[in-house]
Amino acid sequence: MNIKTLLAVSALLASFAMSPVHAIERLDQKVPVHEYKLDNGLKVLVKQDKRAPIAVVQLWYKVGSSYEQNGLTGVSHVVEHMMFKGTEKHPTGEFNRIIAENGAQDNAFTGQDYTAYYQIIAADRLEVAFELESDRVRNLTLPPAEFKKEVEVVKEERRWRTEDKPTALTREQFEAVAFLNSPYKNPVIGWMPDLDAMKVEDLRAWYERWYAPNNATLIVVGDVEPDKVFELAQKYYGPLKPTDNIPPPKPQTEVEQKGLRTLKVKAPAELPYVMMGFKTPALINAKDKWEPYALEVLASILDGGSSSRFARELVRGKEIAADANAWYSGYGRLPDMFTITGTPAKDQKLETLKAALLEQVEAVKSAPVSAAELERVKAQVIASEIYERDFQQNQANLLGSLETVGLGYQVADAYVDNILAVTAEQVQDVAKKYLIEDHLTIAELDPQPIDPNKPKNEPRFAR
Repeated sequence: MNIKTLLAVSALLASFAMSPVHAIERLDQKVPVHEYKLDNGLKVLVKQDKRAPIAVVQLWYKVGSSYEQNGLTGVSHVVEHMMFKGTEKHPTGEFNRIIAENGAQDNAFTGQDYTAYYQIIAADRLEVAFELESDRVRNLTLPPAEFKKEVEVVKEERRWRTEDKPTALTREQFEAVAFLNSPYKNPVIGWMPDLDAMKVEDLRAWYERWYAPNNATLIVVGDVEPDKVFELAQKYYGPLKPTDNIPPPKPQTEVEQKGLRTLKVKAPAELPYVMMGFKTPALINAKDKWEPYALEVLASILDGGSSSRFARELVRGKEIAADANAWYSGYGRLPDMFTITGTPAKDQKLETLKAALLEQVEAVKSAPVSAAELERVKAQVIASEIYERDFQQNQANLLGSLETVGLGYQVADAYVDNILAVTAEQVQDVAKKYLIEDHLTIAELDPQPIDPNKPKNEPRFAR
């Protein structure tokens, strides 16, 4: 998970008329995060932002697909779906009805390292969100009939999002080969055989094991008073009983890769596609804490807008690529990869593009990046950080994700300074150290004919 998903948006720079000095001064005006902890173990983080009379309320659980064992993949995501199917106090449909009546929005998402639920609601109706969300921490009824319907919805979602999308299917197969023992090898949505075999009893055991106040963090960002938020948390979450059987997750540290891995995915598609991943450390386990920041800068050197090397050299210059991307995933609870993808331009071969992408990697190794490139990336960091702070939900997402994976929300405050401290020599050093063939996995999509008579699956799985 990238800590700043907007880092590579170079076009954003044009929207800021302020000088770099004024931009940095604005970043220095940090808003404090108020931290509380209830007796039952629930952590509460509150950040005040009075620019709009709303509040973003999120409840993050320390459980996701990376906690799942073989044979039970997808269970975290199915539990997420079932969280909307009712408690004794609020039967199926009541949660969404009450939220809608209050003019609010609600939804949820599951990742590798967490499951989170959120409401965006008028600040003066904050108590509505607290009452509803706290009720389903421990009181889900998990009706078998609803589970039977909902697991079919998840299967349909899998077909539409992965099996019918060739690049998504390629990525799923790529990750399954790139990782041997890291749980990041399994898809968040689960493997279809596991979904087929899943029982409501599996969900009940998973829910009872992980859904507890002492395995969760409550995030509130918006036009609120921190002490009043804490009082509401005490009122609605305080009575919830903690569980004493939450096991610490096994390390499941990926074993060292000993050579190049390759795979070919044959699927109906219009264009070929390549995905390449190099094993890298994450911030949580890096011995040298500057390395993850240097890897992120490297990703933006290669793919950070129209002035990046991929865009300049491969898309516009040589016209080898229709698109080319790079990103670094270093902000989860486990080590991940530095990933490069590309689609060849018309009449270009995939092998030509693959070689050109790797040539760009070698170029970074052979010579330090220029001062101008570094300044461009650092300007993007400042712009994206300011942009992030203009949206309450982005602020909440950042706090929740950092806290839940074990990095701590304080990492966010040091992010800009750490990026700005990265040198050209450090970018070159991490490229030489980690972007090597022995730690590389390459997946190629081999397009197969598309059946014109096959009906297109339309998404019908929205809650």
